[in-house]
Amino acid sequence: MKQKIVILGAGESGTGAAILAQKKGFEVFVSDKGFIKPRYKESLTQRGIRWEEGQHTESEILTAHEIVKSPGIPDKAPIIQKVKEKGIPIISEIELAGRYSNAKMICITGSNGKTTTTMLTHHILKQAGIDVGLAGNVGNSLALQVAEDPHDVYVIELSSFQLDNMYDFKADIAILLNITPDHLDRYDYEMQNYVNAKFRILQNQTKADAFIFWNDDPIVAREIAKRNPQATLYPFAEVEAPGVKGYTKDKKFIIETPNGIFSMDQDSLALSGTHNLYNSLAAAITAKLLDIKDENIRASLSDFAGVEHRLERVLRVRGVEYVNDSKATNVNSCWYALQSVNTPIVLILGGTDKGNDYSEIEALVKQKVHALIFLGKDNRKLHAFFDGKVATIADASSMKEAVDKAYHVAERGDTVLLSPCCASFDLFKSYEDRGEQFKACVRDL
Repeated sequence: MKQKIVILGAGESGTGAAILAQKKGFEVFVSDKGFIKPRYKESLTQRGIRWEEGQHTESEILTAHEIVKSPGIPDKAPIIQKVKEKGIPIISEIELAGRYSNAKMICITGSNGKTTTTMLTHHILKQAGIDVGLAGNVGNSLALQVAEDPHDVYVIELSSFQLDNMYDFKADIAILLNITPDHLDRYDYEMQNYVNAKFRILQNQTKADAFIFWNDDPIVAREIAKRNPQATLYPFAEVEAPGVKGYTKDKKFIIETPNGIFSMDQDSLALSGTHNLYNSLAAAITAKLLDIKDENIRASLSDFAGVEHRLERVLRVRGVEYVNDSKATNVNSCWYALQSVNTPIVLILGGTDKGNDYSEIEALVKQKVHALIFLGKDNRKLHAFFDGKVATIADASSMKEAVDKAYHVAERGDTVLLSPCCASFDLFKSYEDRGEQFKACVRDL
């Protein structure tokens, strides 16, 4: 009798998992409590995979041998509670895909910078002629690629939610950029639970594997001392320090690995700002560990175009720069954005609060921001924290209203920065939708 795998959630990861499970001979059923996008329905139907939307049929789900859960479904969801009561194992799409691939896995996590680092690493490898796939939170589902378009190497962006349900999967190269409070609503508001999720990226690693991390992150440093990872360590930092393998010195960008020393002028890096220096260091260490030629690494680090919705310059209107940082869905991302802007700022922030602590950006806001525009359905928490700290504060209930208000308070030489600190789900479909609306409104000015 065929074993049955049930996939909960039919987005990119769920649909990919269903296609791979079917290919490997399982009976597959896909269930989504919401509505499935037409292209995913079509993919499932074409292959004869059974699916349902708008409900979870328990008689179908609770007869599974194994459940593949979408990262977006919290453990508190009633169906997950019932699955756990029955003792049915729950895994992630990445875990499933890893069972059927011998490719080299480069896995990237962190509270901030992971998309940029993932895209940059993929760019370097692709430009160097490596057969590389892009997966996880970006690109196509890893499971779908393993099933239908396999590669020699995968660069995978992993959120804490994806790591939560990974057990036997192993990263050949694991990158941990930083850890700051995020998604605490999913971790019982316990920071250590979130930290533990991030550190799952190291599980099953051996001395032959690499662990690349930011040397100056206090939480990462504390956890490494506590956990004593088995992997070979490759810390990076802004400046040279004992044991650090990636750093800058005398305006040079330097990487040290067993494959030799790589260096280039820091001014030649395509991405600017301290946080992007860290992203570039992590990507370059990875490339050097894969023995990519220095000239290829140099060329890719200097011509990379950056990531949409992350400190993306939109337009200059009447001497005012408009920057789209809609991907800043937590406070630390906004901190990086504020740090990277060197002009007076009109800051648009707000949305669905995930247990945010705004004190992290308070000093930078007081120093650089002369006007705040709160864009959300419920801005009480923002008012409670910021009222009286900035000269001008206004509320907006749509992107058009926010951009119009910013336009009226911005002065020549300012930057209008959309860096919301929050999730987008109160007024927008996604952070991409929020960023696209911002860009469209700016172009209409």
